[in-house]
Amino acid sequence: MQHTLSILLQNESGALVRVAGLFAARGYNIDTLTVAATHDPAVSRLTLSLQCDDDALGQILQQTRKLVDVLQVAHPATALAA
Repeated sequence: MQHTLSILLQNESGALVRVAGLFAARGYNIDTLTVAATHDPAVSRLTLSLQCDDDALGQILQQTRKLVDVLQVAHPATALAA
């Protein structure tokens, strides 16, 4: 199943590498990846899509939230369904 995640992270060197490394270490391919500035120059928004089942998605969300540079992780499709 295709999922899209929206991640707010600190705009520091190495932050993107740590997020991408988490996915690579667990064997998940990132299908698309976009990083853009926010209104706060210290924060960037990372939007990515990947294919995984719902159980794996829950695990990915929890592990991504534990990363030091990550401020917020959202799965917009679940927010719309709720």
